[in-house]
Amino acid sequence: MAVELTTPSVLPTLATRLSQRRDLVTEVPGPESRNLHDRRTSVVPRGVISSLPVYAADADGGIIRDVDGNSFVDLGSGIAVTNVGASAPTVVAAIREQAEHFTHTCFMVSPYESYIRVAEELAELTPGNHAKRSVLFNSGAEAVENAVKIARLTTGRQAVVVFDHAYHGRTNLTMALTAKTMPYKSNFGPFAPEIYRMPMSYPYREENPNLTGAEAALRAIDQIEKQIGADSTAAILIEPIQGEGGFIVPAPGFLPTLADWARSNGVVFIADEVQSGFCRTGAWFASEHEGVVPDLITMAKGIAGGMPLSAVTGRAELLDAVHPGGLGGTYGGNPIACAAALASIDVMREHDLSGRARAIEALVMGRLRALSDDLGGEQGPIGDVRGRGAMIALELVKPGTRKPDPEITKAVASACLAEGVLLLTCGTFGNVIRLLPPLVIDEELLLDGLDVLEAAIRAAH
Repeated sequence: MAVELTTPSVLPTLATRLSQRRDLVTEVPGPESRNLHDRRTSVVPRGVISSLPVYAADADGGIIRDVDGNSFVDLGSGIAVTNVGASAPTVVAAIREQAEHFTHTCFMVSPYESYIRVAEELAELTPGNHAKRSVLFNSGAEAVENAVKIARLTTGRQAVVVFDHAYHGRTNLTMALTAKTMPYKSNFGPFAPEIYRMPMSYPYREENPNLTGAEAALRAIDQIEKQIGADSTAAILIEPIQGEGGFIVPAPGFLPTLADWARSNGVVFIADEVQSGFCRTGAWFASEHEGVVPDLITMAKGIAGGMPLSAVTGRAELLDAVHPGGLGGTYGGNPIACAAALASIDVMREHDLSGRARAIEALVMGRLRALSDDLGGEQGPIGDVRGRGAMIALELVKPGTRKPDPEITKAVASACLAEGVLLLTCGTFGNVIRLLPPLVIDEELLLDGLDVLEAAIRAAH
């Protein structure tokens, strides 16, 4: 029997262009998606994979419509990108208006105001009241690489500390920073040197369940001091909530303790907020939940409503230390992407998307924890329910154990797709279902998606 939902309506309905209801009119995938897949195999390499076998034709709010006319509940947001929806009218209008004037000049050649306005917004939105500077790029990996460059230049040190289960990108340096080998790193080496990996705070999988966040941080700090030395460490780079690694929320005290040690030892503390930024976790940035003020923040994904844009924002003295010409890129801070970012930020403010993320958390967490209890609690297939805001995960395990169960995870994702719900998996062990709905999703549509997810888990169990 399905768990009854008693939560009152908490998500005011927003205007949308497409009907916000799940509707399957063909099998999944349908004939047009299958035709596109056949065409794809002759021109796109197999190294480029897609999580889902359906091809999009339209998207709006919490709905993705495929080329066969099927409407799916979107619980992935293009990996936390379309926080404001895939075709928010304000964003679309800003893109159209900018494109009618110019699409590119290169900020390093002929600058423009929108780049400056984005930097002004980031100075206001990111944690801390200190003087800040921002530099814009195209992707999260570019932002991370440049943050490392800045840290190494300003400290005169080389070593960079990262953590188990981390994901930071697919370029050579960011592959070295990333923990998981397959599919991200396997056979792509050699990788950049002077990268050191430390144990993460992973509350569900700690051998000592009573280990506090501060104690977990001191465990990592002890290894840093023994293996590297503070005077050789340029930066600590960490996702405040790990993304691809499994939506791991470190125990309270972990991040502040690391940040305090870094500050005391002249080490640059870099928060990788590529996936967790821009209202996703119920705050503008996940660092805010524990009052952490990073020296540098890397951002991308949700910043620009689907347009390619990323940024490094941080202490003015760090970014200003870089010599003229040392930062930049041909497309970095593209004017259309900047226009989309400014419009997206307006939508986030106008509709209080941080508040909506917190409402989504209350609704989804209550539902999933009740389901976990109903399926046997610690003896059931749901090992852990975790996350913040609209960044929520289910870790699935062999019942009665903590052994990861990637098979049931795949089965659940496939069953949801067959019923018209698009969701993503992740985790070092491939056993985590992650929920990343657009922050503008309609409540009835979200509940419908949760109904399908619950039924799939019960059937697989």
